[in-house]
Order: sequence, then C-alpha cells, then structure tokens
Amino acid sequence: NMSNFWQYSSEIGFDLTRQNNHQTCSSIYFETTTTPITIDPTRSALVIIDMQNFFLHPTVRSHETGLAASHQLLKYAIPAARKADIQIIWLNWGLTEEDIDQAPPALKRAFDDPKHVPTTSNKIYKGFGTPMGEITLPNGDHVDGGRLLMRDTWNAKLYDPLFQSYESSQNTSKPDKLFHKNRLSGLWAHESPLLSYLHDNKLITLFFAGVNTDQCVSGTLQDAFSKGFDCILLRDGCGTTSPPFAQQCIEYNCERVDGFIMTTEAFVKGIEASPH
Repeated sequence: NMSNFWQYSSEIGFDLTRQNNHQTCSSIYFETTTTPITIDPTRSALVIIDMQNFFLHPTVRSHETGLAASHQLLKYAIPAARKADIQIIWLNWGLTEEDIDQAPPALKRAFDDPKHVPTTSNKIYKGFGTPMGEITLPNGDHVDGGRLLMRDTWNAKLYDPLFQSYESSQNTSKPDKLFHKNRLSGLWAHESPLLSYLHDNKLITLFFAGVNTDQCVSGTLQDAFSKGFDCILLRDGCGTTSPPFAQQCIEYNCERVDGFIMTTEAFVKGIEASPH
C-alpha cells in the first residue's frame, strides 16, 4: 500500500526505505548474499539476542561460535551501527516469577536439562529459576550465578565485553535499548514492550545477530517477518552450539524467504560508503 512498500530495480536491487521517488531520506546501500538492498537507517535497528553469561561465558559452557560472533559484533557491527545512527537493541532472557508461573510445559521442558553443569562445579541445576550456585571465574573470583535466566542475575547479564559496550552507550545521544523476553522468540506476543517500541519509533528494518542462530535468533526473526518487518541476518554475528547444518538451514530459508543475509564486514562496508 501507499505507506508500506518496497521498490525493485535490476540495477540496485530492493529499496526498503518506503519512500516515493519525489521523497528523500538518508539511505545506505548494502550488498547481501542474494540481492542488494537500500535501507533507511533512521527506521532500522540492530537486534542482538541472548548474548548473556548463561550462553556465552566460558565458565558456564563452551560456545566457540557465540564468542566468535561477539568478537565480530564488537569489532564491526556495533561501532558501524552507532556511526550510522542505527538503533541497537539488546534482547535477552529475563524472567519474572509470573513468567515462570505462566510458562507452558513444553517451554519448561526445553530448559529442564540436568546435563547443563558449570565446568567448575559439580552442582546440577535444571529448569527456569533454579539456583545455579556459586560460579568461579577464570580470575579466581567467585560470583553467585543466580537463578536460571531470572532478571537481574549474573547468569542473565550480558557477557561482560558486550555489557561494557552497552554501558558505554548510555551517556550518548542514542543509547542502546535493552528488552527482556520470556520465550525463545522475543516477538511472539501480540503486545510487548519491544513491539511497542518498534512501532512507536517507526522502526521497520531489523538486522539480527546473537545466539543461538537456530533457536532464539531464528524464532525472533521469523516472528518479525510474520509481523511485517524487514529481516536481515548478520551471518557471522550469530552463533550456535547445534551442528553446522542447523545454521545452514536457517540461512537457506532466510535468504530465500524471510529476508536477506550479509556479513558484519559487508554491514560496515555499506555504512562507510554512504554519505553521513
């Protein structure tokens, strides 16, 4: 319709800015794995999912691709997004008692795994809200891991290098935003603080990164697609502990159905080539 449309050209690919030819806006041109796209940075956001201690901290688990993704985000995507005035959104598990009470059994089963054992402890924990006990950090410090994926706990906190990046943004003109979720998808509900924020700020083009690619990242991306958002997956800004074919499946569907795929370096290249 007149307010929600893409334009296509064989020369420049898809224009996602939703501007008529006589209108002007700031725009950034990106190469993707399939077709080039042009976006409006003022209507775009970088959504980084579940980069929390529970999923990334080496004391809790080994997540090589997740740590590699965090490096790519810190080196490339996050600085570039801030340079282009693209809003950064951190979307994390952060449960309340009400969330646990209302969680369906299928969801509770997904996190009820006695094999999740911290590498420095023989304490077995399982299920939402279960105390993780004391965690010994690589420097020898001890922290209370807190209850599993509950808000304001160490295990649900952003992994420290990323937390520092988030904190550094809070005194800038466009601070990062942080939202909690209570399902694998952060956009499953008909109404949520995140969805309201996106609509209120007219953000329509979403770049996705985080862990795990084939679980919370893909779940949120597919719900965003169903709700009418433009979806771009930053391939190397994502990681998963699943076998390689799991990420390959998500990427296959994303670039053919749900949206587009690019690397964090392509993200930087497009932003650096655009006028500011």
